[in-house]
Amino acid sequence: MQATMSAIRTDRAPIAILGVPFDGVNLAEALALVGEMVVSGQPRYATTVSVDFLVQSLEDVELRRILFDAHLVLAEEKAVIRASKILGNPLPENVTVSNLIPQLLALAEQKKWRVFLLGGDDAAAGKIRARHPRLQLVGAYAPPEKPLLEMDHKDILHRVRVAKPDILLVAFGSPKQEKWINMNYRESGVPFVLGAGTEFDFPAGAGRPKKTSGKMIWKFTLAVLRQSWRLRSRKSVPPTGAEATVEPDPFGNLVIHAPKRLGAFEAQVFGAEWLRAVESGHVMFDLAGTAFADSTGIGQLIRLRKRARELDHHFFLIAPRPPVEAALRQLKLDDFFAIQSSFSGTRILMESMAHAPIVTSGAKESELQIRWAGEVTALNAVELGAHTDSELYQTSSGMTVVIDLSRVTFVDSTGIGLMLRFKKNLKRRDINLKFANPVESVRNVLRHTQLEEYLLGEAR
Repeated sequence: MQATMSAIRTDRAPIAILGVPFDGVNLAEALALVGEMVVSGQPRYATTVSVDFLVQSLEDVELRRILFDAHLVLAEEKAVIRASKILGNPLPENVTVSNLIPQLLALAEQKKWRVFLLGGDDAAAGKIRARHPRLQLVGAYAPPEKPLLEMDHKDILHRVRVAKPDILLVAFGSPKQEKWINMNYRESGVPFVLGAGTEFDFPAGAGRPKKTSGKMIWKFTLAVLRQSWRLRSRKSVPPTGAEATVEPDPFGNLVIHAPKRLGAFEAQVFGAEWLRAVESGHVMFDLAGTAFADSTGIGQLIRLRKRARELDHHFFLIAPRPPVEAALRQLKLDDFFAIQSSFSGTRILMESMAHAPIVTSGAKESELQIRWAGEVTALNAVELGAHTDSELYQTSSGMTVVIDLSRVTFVDSTGIGLMLRFKKNLKRRDINLKFANPVESVRNVLRHTQLEEYLLGEAR
């Protein structure tokens, strides 16, 4: 089913707007994709993105990663559609939550899909049942209002799993609901998860999307114009013919040699072949000969990187020229791609990564030093936690534990929750835990969760 879903989505190349890859689908196509997700049975999530949300993501690294990794990204406001036209790859239409959810519920009623409302009470459920009397509404639960990391995720997930829904609508408000979804959608096992705003106003017919402030519109417009100027100023490279090639290297990896120009035409012509390469194994995407990449070309790179991550395959960008590297940096995507200057260096790095443990340690007389590496997210938090627990068996009351974060490239809310758990558990044992040397992307997430001072022990 993944292949079918990919075939539909590659009919129209995605476009990167401020670093977020929007899918070029209208409401009817979005509903068709939801249907494929439900039939597949694999947990996935979608998000509708407003101007306000996009502007927030410019400063919030975790939020940007959530949008980057979403399986379906829809433009909520017409301002985003206008931006796509400026950037040269017009999205077909905006898809608002207030339009999407009623039609989604009607389709669920017709297809007999099971629906769970998280963040909705019996009153909201009653209004929906009145509109959709044959809908299989298998649960509605509004958890106590708490900060994200203080919520009882175990209890919520238990309620959802017992109900076995096909669709989970989460109404915690943005960006809390998106961060909750990213933390828990895999463990929930629900094939389609979507943020619904606040209190299910839209499906109950009681509300409209919050109007974006003039300040946010202005910041968004300036950012889009900067992106357009940066990309269009390099648009002197003419459209190319069939110059891209895919070939194996002697070590079992695949090398994609990109064309001179990476834009909408090239994404359309080569996108399916490149996707098959990513699904086949580790890929090195050679950009040494590419002089120009526009928002659609970068959107295609994001799609390939997302698919590789889903399959636990490596995806490296090799030797991008300064204009392409500047475009990635301007879109704040340089941290999301693994970029290397040469094939030989990439192969050495891949070999090192294949044998490098995610947790290492070294003990002194009264101090245990633990080093984490890679990403700390919902994908590996359980494994990382187990490895760290095994290292902590060496500790005793009065000791100090230092967890070095210098090799951690990204941490999400699940990772922050893991850090909090260790901090609190060791404090009960009279052991002082310090987290040290975070890179800026990790510090950014700590800052947005307002836990930078507590976890790092640094005065503001």
